[in-house]
Amino acid sequence: MFVERGETPGENTTQERRDAAQNDKRILGHVVQCDGARATIAAFADTDEGAVTGEWTVGKMMSINLGSIRTVGLVYSIGKAEHVWNIDSKNAIEVGVELVGEVRDSEPPNPPVFDRGITQYPHIGAIAHRIRARDLQAVYDLAGRPAVTIGSLSQDESVEARIAIDDTLSRHVAIVGTTGVGKSTTVALLMRKTIEARPDLRILVLDPHNEFAGALAEHAVRIDTNSMELPFWLFRLEELAEVLFRGRELVPEEVDILRDLIPLAKASYRQGQSGSVMRRSQDAVTADTPVPYRMADLIRLLDERTGLLESKHDRPALKSLRTRIEAALVDPRYRFMFASRIIEDSIHETIGKIFRVPSNGKPVTCFEMAGLPSEVVNAVCSVLARLAFDLAVWSDGRLKLLLMCEEAHRYIPSDPRLGFAPTRHALSRIAKEGRKYGCYLGVVTQRPGELDPTILSQCSTIFAMRLANEQDQAIIKSAIADSSASSLSFLSSMGQREAIAFGEGVATTMRLKFEKLPPEKIPGRGKNRREELASADLGDVDLGQIVDRMRNQYRPVTNSFGMAELAEPTPQPGDLGYQRPEPAPMQAGEPAYRRPEIADPRFAEPALRRPAAAAPPSHGAERQEPRTENRNASFGLRTRS
Repeated sequence: MFVERGETPGENTTQERRDAAQNDKRILGHVVQCDGARATIAAFADTDEGAVTGEWTVGKMMSINLGSIRTVGLVYSIGKAEHVWNIDSKNAIEVGVELVGEVRDSEPPNPPVFDRGITQYPHIGAIAHRIRARDLQAVYDLAGRPAVTIGSLSQDESVEARIAIDDTLSRHVAIVGTTGVGKSTTVALLMRKTIEARPDLRILVLDPHNEFAGALAEHAVRIDTNSMELPFWLFRLEELAEVLFRGRELVPEEVDILRDLIPLAKASYRQGQSGSVMRRSQDAVTADTPVPYRMADLIRLLDERTGLLESKHDRPALKSLRTRIEAALVDPRYRFMFASRIIEDSIHETIGKIFRVPSNGKPVTCFEMAGLPSEVVNAVCSVLARLAFDLAVWSDGRLKLLLMCEEAHRYIPSDPRLGFAPTRHALSRIAKEGRKYGCYLGVVTQRPGELDPTILSQCSTIFAMRLANEQDQAIIKSAIADSSASSLSFLSSMGQREAIAFGEGVATTMRLKFEKLPPEKIPGRGKNRREELASADLGDVDLGQIVDRMRNQYRPVTNSFGMAELAEPTPQPGDLGYQRPEPAPMQAGEPAYRRPEIADPRFAEPALRRPAAAAPPSHGAERQEPRTENRNASFGLRTRS
């Protein structure tokens, strides 16, 4: 009897015997055919008593005994030549195996060692058997690299599924899978594991569905359309033009005007005077320099150029551009860019808030974009990706950043005619060069076939969950580099929380099942709660309230469930439901002008207000209304009424 080194015949891990006549239950078949990458094993599907063993299963690892070497293979097909099941005799089957690598024993007590590739091919008649747990662990061993546990193997739940966290991050990561397979839950799990292993890392999540802030409550801060402050002067010329033109085709003449006038507006702000000339020196600014300026100065410069005699041919473009700017200024959806009443150099506060510098125990920023206009999302993503890369570069690699892009195919589509070119360039720059400076990219998409192939090719670790589309499957199969391509044939039939991981972050292609998160840590919990409330009998729907919310009349707030609710505005004098507060008792010697309800009739109860007496009609001439001047506090514009 042949005994494996380091084992005794009485142990449960007894080595398989070469003699097929020996009654060893671990012997499943024999090699009958082999080429450079695959082998065929002859076996039986049932026992002498007619009981079906079920030992052979597609997708499982098995082992071929070659003495001191055990060849590891992946079962990718099982078939019966005649396609007929025999009841009276044993049923012979053929098992197709893809050769993955070799396991060698080390000196005790060291564990076995796995090597990719084949140095000694199986011979005809070699014994095939179930793989041992120790060999299975050796196949996925990370050779001492820092690792985190994210689940267990699908084949054997007793074996942990581990990934090399540093290699996974530094070489970028992609999570792909159709909707409903647990993709967002997987992202939340990976971010939690990443925070535990790399507490110095800052994570910025581009969250188009507003679902991650509740799942990472103890680690994340939420930035939504109400708390978002991204000043317009942080935008480059292309990004600002994308906002002003609202996704439509740019007009070159108007863009050229912006390129000329924005530096003058910035110089005017820096020098504190109007009409200043941009200096041609080291402190000169361009339209892309992140220096504050006032929209009032830009509009003033537009008006001045419009009045010039030599600009008569440019007046249509000047007037059109002025109209675009004014439309953006009054649009409530753009208040995160233009709502600041005081234009000041707040770049430190803005960047510190977005990228968590300092982190204050919460290194994750969930940038919620569900309320942003679709024509602005691309420009905002371009600004954030560009700032992330610049921060990593100018911090000399001390600031480590991970940019996690949910629904990445929206920002970087495969068709170059779609999407926004600056966003594509900013994300491509992170994918190609970010590793050198500590800026990493995480790509999450349900349509890898619609994703820019350049971005996907830069992601060295991929978690492929269930994919039904053939084009998407073909994209993932073309990305795998080792000899385990047959494992991707299961992409269309994998279960919930299952994935096939391959690339730099794992030792070899691995089919795993992710850990199960508690319900309160699953993304979208607030949405599930909202569905429960919607299904309950809560009375009639208030259509007026819904319309007011559509018109941005109310400010969304968050309740205890992490859901957005409507915050009723405080009733003002003259509004329905207004109740006049009881005035505090006057102190002895207190002058009346200190009491607003006495000094200012606007604070009086509406019913007590007296209408102004009508002026007597003038004779022969129309009554002249007095002119009042109102200064717009936001932009310094004067209007007459």
